[in-house]
Amino acid sequence: MEAKTSTAKYWALCFFWLAIMITLLVVYREFFWLALPGTVTYFAKAMDLM
Repeated sequence: MEAKTSTAKYWALCFFWLAIMITLLVVYREFFWLALPGTVTYFAKAMDLM
């Protein structure tokens, strides 16, 4: 059995990057893709896929 680790930090970072991505989508539409790696990475870590 593996020990379960807390994913609260990763969820917080995922939502932080999601807010940045939405802000960039509204303000600087051509730069929103810069926040995609952070959003996807921390979502995967929060879902415990990585």
